[in-house]
Amino acid sequence: MDFLVWLEQTSIGTWVRESPTIWAYPTVLFLHTLGLGIVVGVSSAVDVRILGFASGVPLTPLKKLFPLMWVGFGINAFSGTLLLIADASTKLINPVFWVKMVLIALAVVTIQALNRQVFRNPLIDQIPMPMNGKILAGISLLLWAGAVTAGRLMAYIGPVSGLQ
Repeated sequence: MDFLVWLEQTSIGTWVRESPTIWAYPTVLFLHTLGLGIVVGVSSAVDVRILGFASGVPLTPLKKLFPLMWVGFGINAFSGTLLLIADASTKLINPVFWVKMVLIALAVVTIQALNRQVFRNPLIDQIPMPMNGKILAGISLLLWAGAVTAGRLMAYIGPVSGLQ
């Protein structure tokens, strides 16, 4: 626990948490929301297309969206790390935080599996979607929904910053 308190008291943790400027906590939280919107939004769009919605949209061009997912993930990882540093002694002992991290890790693995198993097939737009692609897309949607839900529940379940 001493390390977590030390981490919070670093200059970056104090700045994010306590600075009155809009460039501290509000901007970091905005970036976290933006990254979330990008990675989850783009991933969900690809997932629902794989599941058969908007079947008039070809799948092949959607492969170009994977780098955008990684940009969103990078924004989320960066901003999430700053938010974590600012409140380490609360977040890192909250079991919901760890549920969120596991769900995110599994969702990232699922994105990679979709890329390998669905988008590397040169006949992707000429053949019916294999069942494993649909299963992965459904799992991806569930994992992202769970991660987003866990992230929101962290404000209400387990230790909550400022209430100890």
